[in-house]
Amino acid sequence: MPTKPKKPCKYSGCSNLTDYKYCEEHKLEESKERPSAYKRGYNNKWRKASKMFLMMNPFCMNCHSEGRITRAKVVDHIKPHRGDQEIFWDERNWQPLCKKCHDTKTGREDTRVEYSY
Repeated sequence: MPTKPKKPCKYSGCSNLTDYKYCEEHKLEESKERPSAYKRGYNNKWRKASKMFLMMNPFCMNCHSEGRITRAKVVDHIKPHRGDQEIFWDERNWQPLCKKCHDTKTGREDTRVEYSY
């Protein structure tokens, strides 16, 4: 019976092949992966609060500053909360963004960041 081919290790820059996500050399990386959204605080309480915030602030702040009108779909934390619940729930730290602007901003900020939840 043929076996599945090995795949590259998910660790950035590693060329080792493995049957799992990470090779033997980098298997500890799996335990460092980002926690689930629920564990990061994005639960039912957050969904209700963010829905209300978007009703009051329906347009993307970034697009608006560039002269475009785009409906906001995401409540973004201006300053990343990194698990700090006080920052997480501070509405002065929230801004409405469209998905594209949010993904761009978050991708830029979350590159090589250690989370502590």
